[in-house]
Order: sequence, then C-alpha cells, then structure tokens
Amino acid sequence: MPARPHKGRGAVSAPVGRFDQRLVELDDDVAQARAEETPETIVRAMPAGRIIATNNSPDIPFDQSINPYQGCEHGCVYCYARPSHSYLDLSPGLDFETRIFSKPNAATRLLEEWEKRRYECKPITIGANTDPYQPAERSLEITRRLLEQFLEYRHPVNLITKSNLVERDLDLLAELASMRLCSVAISVPTMNDELKRIMEPRVPSAASRLRAMRLLADNGVPTSALLAPIIPAINDNEIEAILAAVADAGADQARYIFLRLPHELVEIFSDWLEVHFPDRKERVLSLVRQSSGGRHYDARFGVRQTGRGAYADMIGTRFRTAIRKLGLGRDAYQHTLDCSRFIRPGQRQLGLDF
Repeated sequence: MPARPHKGRGAVSAPVGRFDQRLVELDDDVAQARAEETPETIVRAMPAGRIIATNNSPDIPFDQSINPYQGCEHGCVYCYARPSHSYLDLSPGLDFETRIFSKPNAATRLLEEWEKRRYECKPITIGANTDPYQPAERSLEITRRLLEQFLEYRHPVNLITKSNLVERDLDLLAELASMRLCSVAISVPTMNDELKRIMEPRVPSAASRLRAMRLLADNGVPTSALLAPIIPAINDNEIEAILAAVADAGADQARYIFLRLPHELVEIFSDWLEVHFPDRKERVLSLVRQSSGGRHYDARFGVRQTGRGAYADMIGTRFRTAIRKLGLGRDAYQHTLDCSRFIRPGQRQLGLDF
C-alpha cells in the first residue's frame, strides 16, 4: 500500500512482518482505498503464560522486565519494539500501534513467579519494550495492579514511560520510594510540539511529561530522564535544551539512546522520512549508517545504544558535557533499589499462623 500519513498515527506504512510468507498483491484501486482508511485501535486480551522476561545483555541495566502490553498506541515511529509484532503475523508498522494486546492476568502471573523457591529478588523494570502507561492503561489498570503487588510484597521496581498518566499512581510510587523500592524514568526526545505530533503522535506533550517529572520528584520518587532516541538531523539539535528542562523538572540523572533500526524498522522509518522529511531523508540515513559501521543498525552489545564513529562520538561528548554542567550526576536512568525488604508470597500468612 502507498505510504501516507494518518492522523494520530506514527507509521505511514504497513510492511509485512519478516516471518509472514503469505504475499498478497492488491490491485491499485483496492490498495488506494486501504491506504485512505483511518486505522482504528483494537485492544484484545492476550493472557500471559509467564510475565517476567529475562535477559543477560551487558549493556542493559536490568535483567528482569515486565511488559503489560504488546504493541503500543503511542505510535512512536522510531520504536525498536515494533519488529516484535512480526511474531504475531502482524505488521510492525500500523498494526503495532492499532492492534494492542493486553495481559489481564499479569498480576496473578507475577505472584506465581515470586512464590517459586528458586526466585531471586532483583529489581524488575516495567516498560522496557512497550509503554505501561499507554492509553489502554487508563481503563484496564494492569500496571496499577502490578504496582499494588510490588508494594504489598516490598519488591523493587523501575518504571519507564513517556506518559504523564504515571501521575495517577503517585500514591503507590511515593510509598514505594519511601522504602527505596522504586524509580521512574521519563523519556523526552523532543521539546518541539510539531515534531512530537508526527514522530510520537499519541504521547502526551513534553510539557506534560516535565510536570509529571516535577510531581514525582517533589514527592520523593527518584526520577531520571531518557533522551531516546537521538535521531541525526531530526532532534540532535535539542540535546542541551532537553537536558536543561529535565534538570529543572527534578531529574537527578539522564541517559541517551541512539536511534536503533532493527529488522523492519528500517523500512518503516525510511517511509516516515520520505513523507515528512524528504529533503533530509538521505542525510539522516547516511549519518545512521556512519554511526553503525556502514549498516542501518549495529546490534553488538556496547554499540547498539550509542553508535560509533565521529558523529556518534560527538553526540556522546555533547551529552556528557551537558549533564556535567547541569549537575545531573551519572549517565544512567535507573536508581539503586533495596532488595532486602522482599516478602515472598505466603511468608506473611505463615508468620501469622505461627
């Protein structure tokens, strides 16, 4: 189907997933009609078999994570999680932001994991792939139910989000923070409202996220900022301004992530550039390749999040210089939490019985 912008959507195309072997060719009239349709959001329940995902990546500051949703209505065109929709035989393009799957049994599955004798308490990150505070969370409250479990059993948790909906759970987060059991990282890749509208269309404004950051910090919740991603020739000119804004809003540390284009995301992002920045498309992709060893993405640990080469080194130098001047502390987005308070489910009741 021809690439074109859709109101409130980031992707301008719907390429098939890399595992889909059913090639369907539409005639011109049908393709045009499909392209002009307004894609609606459909949220379906997809109960989780297991809820805690693990990783052993040396460049990720956590090894346990939870994603209450698969797919994300925020529609960030650059999202590195888009290719995961290919496993569902759905497009990482428009389907990723319109076909959302929730995990209604997340809290139950979490307790089952904690009850296992071999379970070792380590901080769990919520929102490593898709946003736990995307629009569906307003009514489904899966993330809130998870936080209630973290509080009841005194388990440390880190949150990553782009949404000011996190303010709704301030009561839980503040209590967790009082015991050094939580931190929140809020992503702000641009302060430009026009760029936000086409790049991450259903994400709250930068001003709203900064207010949420201030509210969390004022209530004792350790809060950091993510500049994710930094996109060459698109938002790289905002690094210092964003860092100044998040420092003023109460963030005490910050980190950046360079644009990552794994699998189908290369085509999705290229289509987006062609529609919204045709004059800059080749420049942007050229700088991405220069920072990825001549390819669109270098997946090696230690390189994939920062890039390499002269341009990538310059970005890193600017970032580190700015956080040093602003007193933002270390280049990080998660705080050290207390694992010693964890109460394994069942232990509290056992104590009461005896």
